[in-house]
Amino acid sequence: MPEDALTELTRAITQGRGAPNGCMRPAIEKLFGERYQKRHLEPTSIRDAYSLAEAGEGGVPYAGLVNPDNPPSGPYGGTSVVWFPSERSSSLIDFGVGTRGLAPDEGILTRPGHRRRIAALRRYLAHGGVEAWSKPDPTALGVKVPKTVRERFSGFENVFERYGAELYVCAHVPTDSALARDVVRAFLDLYAYERNWQVLQSAKAEYEQFLSGLRSELFVQPTLAQVHDLLKKRHFVVLQGPPGTGKTRMADEIGREFFKGRSRTVQFHPAVTYEDFVVGLSPDAQDRSLRFTVREGWLTAAAKDARDAPFLLVIDEVNRADLGKVLGEAIYLFEPDEIGGERARRVQLPHAIDGSRELQLPKNLYVLATMNTADRSIASMDLAIRRRFAFVTVPPDRSVVAAQPADLALRIFDWIADIFVEHAPNEALHLIPGHAYFLAQDETQLRDRLRYELLPLLDEYLQQGFLGPAASELFAVRDRIDDLLGTPRATS
Repeated sequence: MPEDALTELTRAITQGRGAPNGCMRPAIEKLFGERYQKRHLEPTSIRDAYSLAEAGEGGVPYAGLVNPDNPPSGPYGGTSVVWFPSERSSSLIDFGVGTRGLAPDEGILTRPGHRRRIAALRRYLAHGGVEAWSKPDPTALGVKVPKTVRERFSGFENVFERYGAELYVCAHVPTDSALARDVVRAFLDLYAYERNWQVLQSAKAEYEQFLSGLRSELFVQPTLAQVHDLLKKRHFVVLQGPPGTGKTRMADEIGREFFKGRSRTVQFHPAVTYEDFVVGLSPDAQDRSLRFTVREGWLTAAAKDARDAPFLLVIDEVNRADLGKVLGEAIYLFEPDEIGGERARRVQLPHAIDGSRELQLPKNLYVLATMNTADRSIASMDLAIRRRFAFVTVPPDRSVVAAQPADLALRIFDWIADIFVEHAPNEALHLIPGHAYFLAQDETQLRDRLRYELLPLLDEYLQQGFLGPAASELFAVRDRIDDLLGTPRATS
């Protein structure tokens, strides 16, 4: 059975400098008409400088695809996918910016989505056991590949010396043929995605599979074990993220699984006070007279429960309360390195509990809080309080939506996620709706959730102007969802 175009090109790339003379251009051309639509191929889009005679200044052989608006030879501009052969170790494949600068691809290179997908590509490759690196900002042409990265890719010193400022993501092409094909496919298919190339039906399933894997890498999901390990080290942790990402559920699961149910959940809101959380006085009417008794707060009760065994205090919606007033002098105790032991910090309480006015947090006490990052009506956490906690971001989990029986849920989730990833500035990315908005027992329930929960949330974002330059794109997707759902049917 003859090799497909991608396999044939990959085999040539893995041969490094040992690839047959003149094999690159025909191998690249074969992709168009077999994997991508032929109309996307133009003579000026292919660069084949594999021989030292063709490599020009610097003597660094390479081949790949560039923006077709560039001249047929010489320096080029814009983004490209190219590979550099090595004498000893296959090839180095990368995305890079031409030495003439960002033009004519400013639209791609400056988009938030491209930067985020490049980082996702690195994670995607790393999870497959492939050595990869990416630059935080593809447009930062003054930033060269760091020394520690260059040391990881031995055999390509001349590449980094010549093009170290232009490369912004690279990976070593393995010698294993199947894994090498996956690496080359990832770079070419992402390049095709950024160029809006049409993928032929014969390759569509493989292409969509890759995009699905890439989408899964856009948001890094923390595991229960990772959060628990952080708790053991830091004692005070905040799970932060948009609504519907399962922060409260994760906190409850950690309490059940790692603390064997030795946990308590409280919820903060604007009416919560110091007296609720630390210590206060409670009215006690007896014999027609009114007196006040000391009431221990949630923190002091948890400290008592943690004296002999690990105990978890879960604070839901921690940033909905006025933390400065709620914590009072107890904020002094929230110092991970000084909890428990003889030298542990202590504070004097205004009222005695069990005969003592001194409060100390035992080493067995752990605090896990949740925080909604999408509610703009809530003031940001005070820096003095923030530095005492470790923060874990809990983004939407695409795999949870993909497990739903209704295909509609994943389609709409991807529509919305693509808009946020592609266009939203960093400060608006945390507004992306969580996966809970897409969970339902059947399609009827799903349609109701989308219509009466998701669409109102998107409308609120649009009315408040939270999305900035992404607003028009989100509005288009919002209307697309509305049209797809149609008019709700009346029930008798």
